[in-house]
Amino acid sequence: MTKVVVIGGGPAGMMAAIAAAERGKEVIIIEKMQTFGKKLLITGKGRCNITSSLEMSEFIKNTPGNGMFLYSAFQNYTNKDIIAFLNEQGLEVKEERGNRIFPVTDKSIDVLNCFTKKMKKLKIQYRLNTKVEKILINSNKICGVKTDKETIQADSIILATGGRSYPLTGSTGDGYRLASELGHTITEIKPSLVPLEVYEKGDCKKIQGLSLKNVKIQLKDINKNKLIYEDFGEMIFTHFGISGPTILSSSAHLVRYKNIKELLKSKKIILSIDLKPALTQEQLNDRILRDFQEFKNRQFKHSLDKLLPQKMIPLIIERTQVDENKKVNEITKEERKRLIQVLKKFELAISEFRPIEEAIVTSGGINIKEINPKTMESKIIKGLYFAGEIIDVDSYTGGFNLQIAYSTGYTAGIHCGEE
Repeated sequence: MTKVVVIGGGPAGMMAAIAAAERGKEVIIIEKMQTFGKKLLITGKGRCNITSSLEMSEFIKNTPGNGMFLYSAFQNYTNKDIIAFLNEQGLEVKEERGNRIFPVTDKSIDVLNCFTKKMKKLKIQYRLNTKVEKILINSNKICGVKTDKETIQADSIILATGGRSYPLTGSTGDGYRLASELGHTITEIKPSLVPLEVYEKGDCKKIQGLSLKNVKIQLKDINKNKLIYEDFGEMIFTHFGISGPTILSSSAHLVRYKNIKELLKSKKIILSIDLKPALTQEQLNDRILRDFQEFKNRQFKHSLDKLLPQKMIPLIIERTQVDENKKVNEITKEERKRLIQVLKKFELAISEFRPIEEAIVTSGGINIKEINPKTMESKIIKGLYFAGEIIDVDSYTGGFNLQIAYSTGYTAGIHCGEE
């Protein structure tokens, strides 16, 4: 019987172990933490955004980090397959805004329990609180692993140790060391799906905690007058800058942008927020005129309550450079024009990414040129496979990254040990 060792007990590792065991392989899964799926438990704010309901072709479009590499894996194991798997274990799912799929219970622990229940049923062996120190090879072929407790013989190894984001869940980059010791190339490790810092920290601090819904954002390279990314949805201001779904997705594009470090240093990356995307400038002007007519005897600072969140009004007024105490009926057409400009183009200069420890996923990892995309097997070491975030692939928010974990894990699991 083929003996398979899976290193890493996250969704990719658990799926790989299940797929291999279902094909009659003897499987041992090694996890350095005291429980499986620690990172899975915190996804979707503890609710677990399992996958997306979009067509699988859309998953590639939503994977700016080497999406085409996943073509075979996404065909092997789809969003319908993970939903069917959870249903078989007795867990129903529901669809929410933005094609996001969640468990009906809204508890990520229930998703984890489906995996552990299945692993128990398949009699998959496991070692918790166990760290792999070295992958053993003989004549460029896998022969076992050395842990901090024992040496285990193996015919195949699936490396699914995750990336470097959320290190408290066990993702501390161990897999990169293990793979590079065997001759694999690790592309630059960077944060993705991560909040962004801005030069105007003072402005953001004034409105920190304020969440904006239904706004349009644009990330621009003003050096080349080029649009890098645009989105519509939700964002939040923080003490260091900006976060929220649209911002996190924008970071996945920004992290890959050419000469990004130099551009950030020279204040060339600008975030432009359209606070009223449903209105053209003319419609917004009409709307403001109506409000001004209603509040004509009020001061400017008391005339925007219907238009903006209370917390944001002082900052908007500051940016218009109009006297906040000026009576509304004294505001000139030029000053009104400046207000419209600020509302349609509230700009912030991006200074840097937040640390990788705060990122949802890691950008970078095992170079995809060194992995067979049809099997997830190493092109360098026979019997070594990769699954999940350790590979240089990453997506936007919305369940896509978890689907990468299941799909690559399943692909590695069904092919490991096959001659």
